[in-house]
Amino acid sequence: MRRYEDPVEVRRGWVTGVEGPEQFLWRGRLWKVRAVVAHWVETAPWWQSSGVRAVVGSEEAVTDPSGVAAPAGDLLVERELWRVEAGRGAGPAAGSEPDGGGVFDLSFDWSDGRWQLVGCVD
Repeated sequence: MRRYEDPVEVRRGWVTGVEGPEQFLWRGRLWKVRAVVAHWVETAPWWQSSGVRAVVGSEEAVTDPSGVAAPAGDLLVERELWRVEAGRGAGPAAGSEPDGGGVFDLSFDWSDGRWQLVGCVD
């Protein structure tokens, strides 16, 4: 899966009996969600916060596995993730051209109300 941090515009609705992302606009293209593959909620890495470092007596900057310094933030920050199957057309039909469909991970950050595309397999 390729990783991204691209902002997207999302229209919510009902897809295969689940309320969630129905369409999204990414890099100037409209994608229609055909199916919700998975849905989960992640919390921020609370163990990397400045509050936790203060409690354990560590003044060193904590970094994530990529070596980037972890931001200090609210311990209760959550983001909602949706893994969806989406395409740019009505869907694959017998004898039709591929529509560039794929599986996408969309993230909704409750702290700022923004959507991002965070992963893609196409």
